[in-house]
Amino acid sequence: MERVVQFTGPRAVEVAEQESAPLPPGHLRVRTRYSGISAGTELTAYRGTNPYLTRTWDPEARLFREGAAGIAYPVTGWGYSEVGEVTEVSPELADTPGIPRAGDLVWGIWGHRSEGIVPAERMAGHTLPDGLDPLAGAFARVGAIAYNAVLGADIHLGEDIAVFGQGVIGLLATRLARLNGARVTAVDALDVRLEHARSHGADQLLNARTDSVAERIRETTDGRGADAAIEISGAYPALHEALRSVAVGGRVVASGFYQGDGAGLRLGDEFHHNRAQLVCSQIGGVPQALSCRWTVERLQRTFLRLVAEGRVDVASLVSHVVPVADAANAYVLLDERPQDALQVVLEF
Repeated sequence: MERVVQFTGPRAVEVAEQESAPLPPGHLRVRTRYSGISAGTELTAYRGTNPYLTRTWDPEARLFREGAAGIAYPVTGWGYSEVGEVTEVSPELADTPGIPRAGDLVWGIWGHRSEGIVPAERMAGHTLPDGLDPLAGAFARVGAIAYNAVLGADIHLGEDIAVFGQGVIGLLATRLARLNGARVTAVDALDVRLEHARSHGADQLLNARTDSVAERIRETTDGRGADAAIEISGAYPALHEALRSVAVGGRVVASGFYQGDGAGLRLGDEFHHNRAQLVCSQIGGVPQALSCRWTVERLQRTFLRLVAEGRVDVASLVSHVVPVADAANAYVLLDERPQDALQVVLEF
């Protein structure tokens, strides 16, 4: 029997059992070891705020349509940060170059389930680098999201960058921005996360609740403001403060998953008067100017290579490894006590 995590309603989680399906041609069967929970996008489905629960996405028109929900409860097998062992390969793939073999440890996306049946072409090149802790494979996707935001910020050596939100993806963005040559200001409302930001390379730590963030950033940049800011918390007031914090003509990369109407975002203020650039970073694609060289696949592989080389630390970001049977408690932790957790990983 296969075990799968599903949301049966807002803030209602169960681990269901399903019959294991036969392996179709062109696919691999993977036994999951770890699956990371997204504290952003995934919690919107857990809380019931995800737009797909009330509207339908039209992929051809690239618009949400009113009147019907795109998904409905139970929402089954959510998740996009998995790592596991290949246990079966469709026979016709036995001699196909680049396709993982039985026994290989691989990373990819197949959701919070004990067993994934994944098209082989999606797993080409997804074998974990030699010597890499299998748990690190669960960071391929979240690392790529942070990497994408850093590419979108178009950072140059010696520039001042502010990263708003120091959860897992924000901490990774802080580290990658520092590797890219920036002087980084980390902003968050939780002091415990700001201390993590220090160890990931932040030069300045600002508490969003107690510090005058935009003013402090200008004080430390000779009055200019940050060259760019990455907003990754998904909070509209943080996006507004990011717009207040950048220099004239500065860029703000909105990489969070914002919910509902934009309360706290005033586009007639600094955004308008300082002619700030506001761009979206979303893992469905890379910045347009880089699309001839970069892909989402390259983002993921490059991030794992940086981890394997010791240039990015992900082990310190794992705060909890939770048996899948206790998945409901893991979501309560992330939802109600975010100050107590960073990356929560389900273990199968």
